[in-house]
Amino acid sequence: MNPAANEKKDIFDRLMELPFLCIFNPLWKRYREALLYLFFGGLTTVISIGSFAFFVHVGIGALIANVFSWILAVLFAYITNSIWVFSAKPSGLSELIRQMTGFYGGRVATLLLEEAILFIGINLLGFPVILVKIAAQILVLIGNYIISKVFVFRKRKDPA
Repeated sequence: MNPAANEKKDIFDRLMELPFLCIFNPLWKRYREALLYLFFGGLTTVISIGSFAFFVHVGIGALIANVFSWILAVLFAYITNSIWVFSAKPSGLSELIRQMTGFYGGRVATLLLEEAILFIGINLLGFPVILVKIAAQILVLIGNYIISKVFVFRKRKDPA
């Protein structure tokens, strides 16, 4: 029996089997993780920038607004990355805690990077707030992928 036939398919795999999308199946199978990361990373960026713009619009300072938007974006990112992008199925509570700690720790590191970029770009250089936020998000997206892929959701070898 074909082991690939027993694989559980998620919504994205089923979408790629639709007649008008199935021509992209070879690319999908080869670059699935990267494509999903870009898709959910894009949605995370929209959540981050949209909530940031909202918080700034209602009168919250840019650095504080960024922290609030970060909380919303990281929550969304953890859920989507662990379920769809890296298909991380922790083997128990300790593995779940390790994943979450690594994920949030990595995101704190890129938050600090983003805060520095915002501070320098907005306060010291006087660039437009949203343009600085978008530039920072590009660097954060790249950093977050590297942290998630290499440290948080890496495939562990079975000790048997």
